[in-house]
Amino acid sequence: MEELKTIEELELLLETKQYTKLRQYLEELNDADIAGLMDQLSKEDMFRVFRILPKDLAADVFAYLDVDNQQVIITSLSDREAAHVINNLMADDAADLMEEMPASVVKRLLANASSETRRDINHLLQYPEDSAGSIMTVEYVDLKESLTVNQAIERIRKVGLDSETINICYVLDAQRKLVGTVALRYLLLSDPDEVIGDIMHENVIAINTLMDQEEVARQFKKYDFISMPVVDNENRLVGIITVDDIVDIMEEETTEDMEKMAAIVPSDKPYMKTGVWETYKKRIPGLLLLMVSATFTGAIISSFQDALKVCAVLMAFVPMLMDTGGNAGGQASVTVIRGLSLGEIAYRDVPRVVWKEIRVALACGATLAAANFLKLLMFDRVGVTVAIVVCATLIAAVMMAMLVGCLLPIGAKRLGFDPAVMASPFITTIVDALSLLVYFGVAKAIMGL
Repeated sequence: MEELKTIEELELLLETKQYTKLRQYLEELNDADIAGLMDQLSKEDMFRVFRILPKDLAADVFAYLDVDNQQVIITSLSDREAAHVINNLMADDAADLMEEMPASVVKRLLANASSETRRDINHLLQYPEDSAGSIMTVEYVDLKESLTVNQAIERIRKVGLDSETINICYVLDAQRKLVGTVALRYLLLSDPDEVIGDIMHENVIAINTLMDQEEVARQFKKYDFISMPVVDNENRLVGIITVDDIVDIMEEETTEDMEKMAAIVPSDKPYMKTGVWETYKKRIPGLLLLMVSATFTGAIISSFQDALKVCAVLMAFVPMLMDTGGNAGGQASVTVIRGLSLGEIAYRDVPRVVWKEIRVALACGATLAAANFLKLLMFDRVGVTVAIVVCATLIAAVMMAMLVGCLLPIGAKRLGFDPAVMASPFITTIVDALSLLVYFGVAKAIMGL
């Protein structure tokens, strides 16, 4: 059958009420591709397409839909239909949905869900937001040490379809403590009478339920796993996290860091789904703070008005000095923030970081000063004294900017704040003020203003 390629084709089939043909087209697509098409439709058409899908396929597609569209659909379904969708979602996806729903809707959904689904959702919702426990799933394959390979494979056949993954099975003792793992391929290649306790891998790397999701992502990156077990403080297995959850976390954390680095209050909504008023509220606090802090720059300039009257040409180079310092500080901060996020830089590394930035700043500052000195003499036609003042300030500005850019994020991390907050806008404001103080100080010392 010809593939359904565009949203226009889908809308045409809806408009002409060719529902049977549309259903046949959709059944040949991947679940995520169907959800992608539905997310582009109007709410009315999206709901019509959802009703056209077979029940089991509809439940699978639902997990890939945008959160807003999930809410539209789930609130439009009957209690029985909604219960079918919730019962067929993985527990972590169902818990994420509940966190986004109004309390009245959550109450209705939980009342109609199966007792097992209700238990799993409530279990996941008890963990702190952004912790490993809040993003794990409770659908996994667990085995007892005493089982034979043949018995283990029979168990996988029984519970595998309802599990997030069967590639790795988790071996538990009588107290449900995690004692080992065994890969499915080893089970398939082992003698049927082998005992699981004899072939399992005992050196298990696990995640605590309260570990922050950023640290969880780092663990996945470090060990290159596709899934990791989550244990409580008594080492009892309570769930697993799979790599698809980590991809979502990395996207979420990167977006949050980018917003903080631009002095924007983080938002979990896509840009096109965020209204003008909501966008305004996210941006205005940072802009107000930066505006107020930038008044210090104006105050510094005002305090040196007399010097500027004597040598007005100095004012022409203020933007260049401030921009260069801000750019240098921004480069240093981004590099250090990335190192902190990846766990490459710790507080004990401060001396090494500072020493490295000093050397980089001297090299960059000297190069910029040399290039600028030639420009000032050949093109700007200023005196040698003014050129020396500007270039000396340039070296000092780059030095201060890089030191501020590397130390502020580390200091923020040490105090328990997100280092991304101390990014370009705040560093630029600080460096601008320091650069002006140095500039006018050097001018007074050399030119006697």
